[in-house]
Amino acid sequence: MKKTFITFLSAGLLTVTGLKAQSIPEGLNHLAADRFKSASGVFEKLLAVNPNNIEAIYWLGQTYFDMDDNEAARKLYDKALATNGSAPLILVGLGHADLLDNKTSDARQKFEAALTASRGKKGDDPMVQTAIGRANVDAKAGDFNYAIQLLEAATAKDPKNTETLLQLGNAFRKAKPGEGGGDAYKTYKKALEVNPSFSVANLRLAKLFESQKNWELVLENLNEAIRRDAKFSPAYYEMFYYYFYRSKFPEAEDQLKKYIASTDSDSQTEFLYAQLCWAKGDFDCAITKAEGVVTVMGDKTKPKVLKLLADAYLQKADYANAKKYVDRYFQREKKDEIISFDYKLKADILSKTGGTDEEVFENYVKGVQVDTVLTSKVEFLKQGAKFFKEAGKRDKEAELLDLITKIKPNPTINDYFEVMLARYFAKNHEKSRETALLMIDKFPEEIYGYEWAYNNSIAIITDTLRSDTARKAYQAATGVPDVMKLYDFALKDTAKHKKHYINAVRFLAAYYINDAGDKQKSLEFFRKWLEADVANAATIQQYIDQIEKMPAKKGSSPRPAPPVTEKSKTKTATKAVVKKT
Repeated sequence: MKKTFITFLSAGLLTVTGLKAQSIPEGLNHLAADRFKSASGVFEKLLAVNPNNIEAIYWLGQTYFDMDDNEAARKLYDKALATNGSAPLILVGLGHADLLDNKTSDARQKFEAALTASRGKKGDDPMVQTAIGRANVDAKAGDFNYAIQLLEAATAKDPKNTETLLQLGNAFRKAKPGEGGGDAYKTYKKALEVNPSFSVANLRLAKLFESQKNWELVLENLNEAIRRDAKFSPAYYEMFYYYFYRSKFPEAEDQLKKYIASTDSDSQTEFLYAQLCWAKGDFDCAITKAEGVVTVMGDKTKPKVLKLLADAYLQKADYANAKKYVDRYFQREKKDEIISFDYKLKADILSKTGGTDEEVFENYVKGVQVDTVLTSKVEFLKQGAKFFKEAGKRDKEAELLDLITKIKPNPTINDYFEVMLARYFAKNHEKSRETALLMIDKFPEEIYGYEWAYNNSIAIITDTLRSDTARKAYQAATGVPDVMKLYDFALKDTAKHKKHYINAVRFLAAYYINDAGDKQKSLEFFRKWLEADVANAATIQQYIDQIEKMPAKKGSSPRPAPPVTEKSKTKTATKAVVKKT
């Protein structure tokens, strides 16, 4: 449901007598309260009496827009244009339809034509300016600064027109998100000064304070809107969601009942009940209510109903129906309305219905692309990484975690560490080592990059390389340099980095006697090992004694044991915890 709120184009309408005074204000009151069936009924009755009533045609089209039936609105305006020539309000209505279809150039031409056609001795018609402002505020493709220009001009000519003031406040908010709140606040308050019973202004104030997370003033303005008009259903609708999102379900249901009592009866109310059941974990109830909406609405079922059914069936482990509804949802929903949650929902369902790893992965990537908040993007990628980790697909986990380092302006060492660790357990040791080396480059004062470059080199030497020739070549070219980096770093504080120091000297002691054939170099590192590893001193001394008896060149004596790798320990490795990252 669109939450676009309107009031009278002209305050003077309230004082006009006859059918127009009874019908146009009545229809607009219904439209302001989201009673779309009632509003359209009023305008249709008015047109039955006078098919060329331009204002009734305009507002009936606006009602269709608020019902998300753009096609019906365009047909209505096209027909009216054919019989009424270039009526300015009809041109504006068609321009509005163009904006909603992202045809911005076509829309601007119609708006300018409407202004020209309505221009009099006193300049542009404020009624037409207001209608153009409303169209630009309503559409995502609208020009909000253009709307402000026109609405400010209209307000100067007709300062007591509450519709103009309302749309001007809305335009301020959309033109300057996070900055236009002050101007919007003043404009909404001015509308209340003009018409103290104008509940729509209180609703807009509540939404303004909602964006500031000032919940006390949100409730204050919603209650004030209801005090001004006890049948103002949008306020009950917002109150329902206020309590719904706080898991205060009895209070939410109470507001839902008041909303139902004040609005037109339609399938929307059943959907709200379906949401309430879903939130309470009563998925059978949610499915029953939502399926009822589908039965009534058929092909006109709103995509959000299909999404709720997809999720409810997923929770019930009815994966076939979950797949059916998530597919229908993605077929029906507009691209710019799809959010990251939707892609996660699809990924979860695909994982249960035979979807490939690539299909699941692709949905997480698409979900990140539609999110606009960095923290949300990061959290979403972590959810995807967790999914693949739990599924044992550590390579995919690593790919998603690596995206975090790409989108964050200043990734921390922990961000790189998680990528590196996932690659390590995916046995992609070359890429894992590359990430460890990147950690050394970016965080040279931390141990973790040195440690894991070493761990990956050991893994490659012991697990990957099959021939002795390849092992020796890699060890000399890569393994030893990585170990030396760890050794040099550990030397800075051998007490703090005792484990890393022992690993390094033990590896080098074995390498120099077994592969390099350098007896003196080997003894140098064995003695460093002996000094640091008191618990194993007796065994280490035996190696030293054995080597000292060897000839200058490597003989055929038994090889000292190679260093113990950290593989058994790293299976439960935790994040790097560092200072100043």
